[in-house]
Amino acid sequence: MSKFKYQMLIQWSEEDNCFLVGFPDFPGQLWRTHGDSYEEAVTNGIEALESLFMAYEATGEELPKPTVNKAA
Repeated sequence: MSKFKYQMLIQWSEEDNCFLVGFPDFPGQLWRTHGDSYEEAVTNGIEALESLFMAYEATGEELPKPTVNKAA
């Protein structure tokens, strides 16, 4: 299974004046990173996701199952 099958939610925040990045399939905090541009948010999101994988691996915890949607 590809590790990048997880949803990445990117949303503009007027309050923070940046794009917030979250991973709905992972429990805990809603927002994991951010970026001043959409492109930076994607790059930072990929790095954050890789960090999540390393943290789960270090603790021996099983990764959550990714939510997968099927096209109609």
